[in-house]
Amino acid sequence: MTDTPEPLLIKRYASRRLYNTETSDYVTLEDIAGFIRDGREVKIVDLKSGDDLTRQYLLQIVADHESRGESVLPISVLTDLVRSYTTQAHSVVPEFLASSFEMLKEGQSTIMDNMAAINPMASMPGFDAMRAQQEAFFNAMTGGAASGGQGSKAAPDDDASPSEELDAIKRQLAELQAKLSKM
Repeated sequence: MTDTPEPLLIKRYASRRLYNTETSDYVTLEDIAGFIRDGREVKIVDLKSGDDLTRQYLLQIVADHESRGESVLPISVLTDLVRSYTTQAHSVVPEFLASSFEMLKEGQSTIMDNMAAINPMASMPGFDAMRAQQEAFFNAMTGGAASGGQGSKAAPDDDASPSEELDAIKRQLAELQAKLSKM
């Protein structure tokens, strides 16, 4: 048995309206983005066919944010993603992205932990909320893979300094990039 709650089930009606089955009301894409930012997993299904539409709606949320100038993904990354759909490399792209986000998440978590130890701002109200929001963002971007333990992950060295940990993350990212380039 797992201790993770079931994903929030959202049903899409023929009218394209989205229905939250837990609260029995209609929701918007922004509402769904809010659920995800709060750390909740969602599953969006077509009421009539039963098709899973989650990926399509999550991509729409990202596209909406990008079109409003809330850019997270650089043009080069978007271009490489488009290219990956037409090349043999597309099979490694999801794993590469999940690994990259996991390394970024670990690096930022280490930095945040170190800031908490030496930075008086860490005790300010809202700091923990910011950390939780950051974690929810990475979980959303990796489809939960970042916290689900997919792929291999080296155990962190408890004796390593923050700069050593950052160097290790940079090396791992470079290795992943080299593997992707070879493909």
